[in-house]
Amino acid sequence: MLVGFDKADDAGVYLVTPDLALVQTVDFFTPIVDDPYTFGQIAATNALSDVYAMGGMPLTALAMVCFPEKADPAILEQILAGGLSKMVEANCTVIGGHSIRDPEIKFGYAVTGAINPGRVLTNAGARAGDALVFTKALGTGVISTAIKRGVAEAAWIEAATASMITLNRAACAAALRHDVYAMTDITGFGLMGHAREMAIASGVALEFFADRIVALPGAMEAIAQGLIPGGLKANREFVECLVTFGDSVGEAMRALVFDPQTAGGLLISVAAGDAESLVADLRASGAANAAIIGTVTAAEKAHLSVA
Repeated sequence: MLVGFDKADDAGVYLVTPDLALVQTVDFFTPIVDDPYTFGQIAATNALSDVYAMGGMPLTALAMVCFPEKADPAILEQILAGGLSKMVEANCTVIGGHSIRDPEIKFGYAVTGAINPGRVLTNAGARAGDALVFTKALGTGVISTAIKRGVAEAAWIEAATASMITLNRAACAAALRHDVYAMTDITGFGLMGHAREMAIASGVALEFFADRIVALPGAMEAIAQGLIPGGLKANREFVECLVTFGDSVGEAMRALVFDPQTAGGLLISVAAGDAESLVADLRASGAANAAIIGTVTAAEKAHLSVA
C-alpha cells in the first residue's frame, strides 16, 4: 500500500509492479439537481475526481444504486445514462455494479484507475515557497441549497451545473506537465477543510488571497440570502479554529471558503516559478477559472489564513 487513509488523502494507492499501481475510490450521494440525467453526470464526475486528484487515469467503475421500489424506472434509466456519458468521456469502462431498494435515491461509483508509482500526487507534498493554484470556482453547495428551496436563478443553476459536470481530467493532465508537489480535489469539506488536510499532511501553513478566489455566479447572493447548507456550518465549526481571516475579508467570503463542493476543482501546490505557466496551461485546457489563490509557508504548526 503506497497511500492509505492515514493522511485523509483522496484515494488509496496499491503497488502492483514497479511501474504500475492501482488507485481506488468510491463516492455516491443523493440528488442535488432535479434532472435525473444531469444528476447521473454529476455523480460520475464526482466519483472520478478522486482518481484525477492523485494524478491517476480511471480504468473501470462499478455503479452503486439505491432506488425506491415504486419509483418510475425511467428515472433510473436517465440517471444511469447520465453517469455512463461521463464514464465514456473519461474512457472509463463500467463493468458492473449493485443496486438495492431504498426509499431515497442514491447513486455513485467505485472507481479503479492506474497510476505511475513514481508520480503519485498526494496531499502531503506541499513545500514552503510553493504557489497554490485552484482550477474551478466555489459555490456549488450554497447554489444546490438554493435549488432545493426553489429560489435559484436560471443563470446560477446553469453555471453550477456546468462546473459539476466538468471532469478534472484535463486539469490533472495539465498538472502532470508541471512542477507540482501536492494535489487534492475540493469536495465535501470545502476549500478550508481540504486545505487543512494538505497543511497537516505537509507540515506547512497555507495562505489564501481572498480577492483571487472565484465564486460561481449567484454564490455570494445565495449566502447573503441565508441559503447555507448544513455541510457548510459543520465544516466551519470543525475547521475555523485553524483559520485566520484578514479584517478586509467579508462575511460572504468567510462562508464561501467552507462551502461543501460537489465535483469541485483541484487545489495544486506547484513550484512558484511554474505557477503562471500552469495557470495558462489549465485555462488553455478549459479551466477558465483557474487562478493562483495562495501560497505555502513554513510553519511549526499547520495553519490557514485568508486575507
